[in-house]
Amino acid sequence: MLQNDLPLILAIDLGTSGPKVALVTPYGRVLDCAIGETRLILYGHDGAEQDPDDWWRAIAVASQELLARRPHERRRLAAICCTSQWSGTVPVDRQGRHLMNAIIWMDNRGAPYVRQVTGGPIRIAGFGLDKLAAWIRRTGGIPGHSGKDPIAHILYLKHERPDIYAATYKFLEPKDYLNLRLTGLYAASYESITLHWVTDNRRINAVAYDDRLLQLGQLERHKLPDLQPAVAVLGPILPEAAADLGVPPDLPVIMGTPDVHSAAIGSGAVADYAAHLYIGTSSWLACHVPFKKTDLLHNIASLPSAIPGRYMVINEQETAGACLAHLKNNILFPEDELSSATGPRGSYKAFDNMAARIPPGSEGVIYTPWLNGERTPVDDHAVRGGFHNLSLQHHRGHLIRAVMEGVAYNSRWLLGYVENFVRRRFDAIHLIGGGANSAVWCQIQADVLNRPIVQIKDPVEANARGAGILAGVALGLVTFDQAAAQVEIAHTYTPDPRHRALYDAQYATFRRIYQYHRRIFA
Repeated sequence: MLQNDLPLILAIDLGTSGPKVALVTPYGRVLDCAIGETRLILYGHDGAEQDPDDWWRAIAVASQELLARRPHERRRLAAICCTSQWSGTVPVDRQGRHLMNAIIWMDNRGAPYVRQVTGGPIRIAGFGLDKLAAWIRRTGGIPGHSGKDPIAHILYLKHERPDIYAATYKFLEPKDYLNLRLTGLYAASYESITLHWVTDNRRINAVAYDDRLLQLGQLERHKLPDLQPAVAVLGPILPEAAADLGVPPDLPVIMGTPDVHSAAIGSGAVADYAAHLYIGTSSWLACHVPFKKTDLLHNIASLPSAIPGRYMVINEQETAGACLAHLKNNILFPEDELSSATGPRGSYKAFDNMAARIPPGSEGVIYTPWLNGERTPVDDHAVRGGFHNLSLQHHRGHLIRAVMEGVAYNSRWLLGYVENFVRRRFDAIHLIGGGANSAVWCQIQADVLNRPIVQIKDPVEANARGAGILAGVALGLVTFDQAAAQVEIAHTYTPDPRHRALYDAQYATFRRIYQYHRRIFA
């Protein structure tokens, strides 16, 4: 069948900065994409929320805009599939109305309550020995002490917003809340529910809630949604949702998956041990594996994948592209009383040009990208970012390149533990996300990681591409392997051996900065 004759998926990718709504073939070709923006609401150092109505408004506007540009493609729509930011919590009532803002993945107000439920008289790495055994055996992991998992969000509401907790019918992940708006049905997929840490993941094709874990986590089963595979057809779209999005009535809605999982599919790295690195607001290094395993000391585990019957090694760097955005918006080009003197706000293309003129190693400047704490390979919500070794000779070009290198150093920190976890060296790493649009950053990643970096074409659309492929599999139109073979490569960046010694030394210093400063951060 020709690409022009294929059915189309309306893929909704809800990121932290806003949604992308795309028309995608079952083989992952993105025909067109519209982008929206959503507001991030921060409370001090610990609270991070977003308004679900803001999500829906931005999705509806983007969908209408997209279909207005492509009116003839509307008749080819075969399904809707959502992917979204992971590790968030939306409390909703029996009518499906959200009771407050969504608590998102950056929020760690529940940290004290997670420590209470995971502690014990005899501890390993801060976890009660008996509880550790129960959690690891069943789930592959345990609630992180950072307090950024949904179990922590729910415990925070239980203790500090009992009115919200009592009125909540279901606690939903962002992706599952979008599905509720689309279908009126309360459900979660096997992998979207994982970070509640109350499911038994040993039977990968029959993930289910576990009574012992619910008891340990002090969560109530009736306040959590029923579970389905990511490739399940959830149900038809509601008439009012169809009108909001401008799509045909009764269009089937696929269960879908969180962003980490859709990115793996959209990167084309679907085979076991095929790695991908994502650089967006946050960053992660991940790959599929055929086993369940846990590295407790470095917060790495293999957890359910969106691909049926598969596990995926999942870990996350809290802030990556967000560091460059922070430099741009808060330091170099802030919108304040001085902005009139600096002219228009800088572009990321200009950042690339400036960073390319700075020698590798940024002439000694090292940036630590921990603006919102860290999850892996250290679970430390108190750690913070900064520039180190600044002198009078350094200018903002050095700061820009140092941020890019600092994110790469953190990727290398992850890489060592992930490769040890899977017991093999990655031959190459697929790179996706907004950071993959930068040729300079791609080369920096290759040089720092000492691995070939495979830049995927249209890397920002990887999540939407993954959602489209997932829906294509759900509808029986394609297999994951067939679709992955169609994912296009833009360029492969090979490590430059001339920079090996320099980056090895800078990376060692990066690691020492954390060791020396972690008590000060705390």
